[in-house]
Amino acid sequence: MIGDGDLRLIVLALLAQEPRHGYDIIKALEEHSSGVYSPSPGIVYPTLTFLEEAGYATAASVGSKRVYTITDAGRAHLDDNREQADAILTEIASIGEKMSRAHAWLEEEDHPRRRRRSDRDIPGVVPEVNQARRALKAAIAEKLGVSEGEQRRVASILQEAAAAIRKPIEDAGSESDIDLG
Repeated sequence: MIGDGDLRLIVLALLAQEPRHGYDIIKALEEHSSGVYSPSPGIVYPTLTFLEEAGYATAASVGSKRVYTITDAGRAHLDDNREQADAILTEIASIGEKMSRAHAWLEEEDHPRRRRRSDRDIPGVVPEVNQARRALKAAIAEKLGVSEGEQRRVASILQEAAAAIRKPIEDAGSESDIDLG
């Protein structure tokens, strides 16, 4: 999700807030992205090692953990790239918020006192119908929070699709003429 150079800037930005160990950085990014992005230790720890070797951070053992602190050189590098670091953090937060809203929408409750609806497949149809239905639902969820004009465009497409689905088969052509992908 994030390139090495971008991750280095983000980690420096987090270290500028306070000294942290690797797990703190993973959790901070997870929280910043509303749970959508949680970098693996296999990504974070090499990044911290790089920052230490580049002179942008120092590490000290505190108990069984290595706590990293940004250096003056790291602060200068971050200051030189602050706009990019802030833009990346803003984008991560934005994506996280959109995905969180989409996830909530997909699992919305049909009544406050009832359990969540499950998204069950439609019984008695070929698997492609359920796959297409899930893809459509996901595509709609991705459009949460877009402009009214884009929402109207999506609504128009959905209305056209519904009309095409309702059209009798003899009006749509023979079954062998229909392209299923």
